[in-house]
Amino acid sequence: MLEAALWGLIGASSLLLGAVIGVRTRLPNWLIGVIMAFGAGTLLSAVSFELTDSAFQLGGADVVAAGLALGALTYFAGALAIGRRGGHERMRATGRDDADNASALLLGAVLDGIPESAVIGISLIGGGGVGFPILAAVFLSNMPESISSSRGMHEQGVSVRRVLTTWALVCVVSALAAAAGYGFLTDASDNLVGLIQAFAGGAVLTMLADTMIPEAYNLQPRTSPLARSAVGLATVLGFAVAYLLSTLE
Repeated sequence: MLEAALWGLIGASSLLLGAVIGVRTRLPNWLIGVIMAFGAGTLLSAVSFELTDSAFQLGGADVVAAGLALGALTYFAGALAIGRRGGHERMRATGRDDADNASALLLGAVLDGIPESAVIGISLIGGGGVGFPILAAVFLSNMPESISSSRGMHEQGVSVRRVLTTWALVCVVSALAAAAGYGFLTDASDNLVGLIQAFAGGAVLTMLADTMIPEAYNLQPRTSPLARSAVGLATVLGFAVAYLLSTLE
């Protein structure tokens, strides 16, 4: 479990790195959006080749269908509840309604990060090493989220210390989620492991469609069709890079 927690912490560490970049630099919004799209592409690849396919091999089509549905519905319900507290704006670089929404952002980031981190721990089951394509996908997708969110918080008056503390807490929770993903499923049946993999895949896919990809487009200048089209290209590039990493295992 300690190894799983460590890998989960490494995967989530880009959240803290992104928070530092967000409050200390002035990256243009369009660039943050492109990075976010690239990260979304890496997660799409991880869900396709590392989660859904593996779940099918372990449990079959019924396990995949049930897991995807449960994961999507669980994320949907959690996002709906958190959205009522302002957490739906957690990836927005500007335009928050108030400066005291750190708790909602924290809950939203944890909701996004738990399924991602849990699958890092799951990838260690069976005595093999960590799934590096999943680790890379989580690391790369986390950074633009924290860059965007941290800038938005800081511009609305939230102190640097509070911003960094918020993301440090998310990193800790992500490490615990990775440890739980490994510890609770080490002796589990193939069907249960496959169900959890598909569950995480459904939650991640819903998160991508609900937050990351729309916000990647929203960060582009509305007057520049070229910039908005670049989001699609960056998503495909992220998908391709993550897939190529998976072939190196």
